Amino acid sequence: MKLKKNPKADLNKDSGLFFVIGLTLVLFITWRALEYKSYDTTLSEVVIAHMIDSDLKEEVPITEALKLPPPPPPTVPTIIEVIADADEIEETFIQSTEMNQETEINAIIISVDDIMVDEVEEEITVPFAVIEDVPVFPGCEQVAKEERRACFEQKIQEHVKKNFRYPEIALEMGIQGKVHVQFIINVDGNITDIKTRGPDRLLENEAERIIATLPKMTAGKQRGRSVKVPFSIPVTFKLM
Repeated sequence: MKLKKNPKADLNKDSGLFFVIGLTLVLFITWRALEYKSYDTTLSEVVIAHMIDSDLKEEVPITEALKLPPPPPPTVPTIIEVIADADEIEETFIQSTEMNQETEINAIIISVDDIMVDEVEEEITVPFAVIEDVPVFPGCEQVAKEERRACFEQKIQEHVKKNFRYPEIALEMGIQGKVHVQFIINVDGNITDIKTRGPDRLLENEAERIIATLPKMTAGKQRGRSVKVPFSIPVTFKLM
């Protein structure tokens, strides 16, 4: 026996329609829930204060001026005693210093022979490269005049090598470089105005110490007159 199914008894017939309707209702309810707003219903009372001008009027008390009697007149002594000065004061007369056309002027006449003129010797500086007679380093006195320039430079180099001492702190820190030293041999043969320029102050101080120990020399001359002679030399500090 074959079973026959009634089409009216099919439960899935309108399921799609019911799903769409249900989904629409759920979305509508969710949207309204999100858009819902509530407001505070508490009532606030506004009080307006009215100011009355009559309350601001201040009563000013009436004052009465005191009538005081005038002060008594000062008492003046009836007897005036005159005391004579015991010491006589000498009057000082100040003579006028104003001058006019009739005033005679007694000027002191000084002759030319009475004027003493002090001659100031001007110190002249001549570069080492162009000076006629170069400064004489001790030990170069017996050298010929034309060879004294080379002897001077050689003695300077020997002096630097002999007195050279590398600073310990600069040696530990690895500081090295070349220091340019400039100094002046004055008219007395002394070393003055030592100036140094190098990579570090430690090296500059050592180079200045070496040059400061130079011996006294015979001053350089230009046309037979002692002059100041500037000289410069590089001192190299190099780590081996």
